[in-house]
Amino acid sequence: MNKEMRQGKTIRGIGKILKEQKARLYIIRRCVVILLSHHD
Repeated sequence: MNKEMRQGKTIRGIGKILKEQKARLYIIRRCVVILLSHHD
């Protein structure tokens, strides 16, 4: 039972981290696009 609970928490934590990474990558990509378009 303890193992299952711990595993569930870990999976949820990984999902949260992945979401944050996706958001960060999206923001960085947007910044790069804006910088490139302003450069022209």
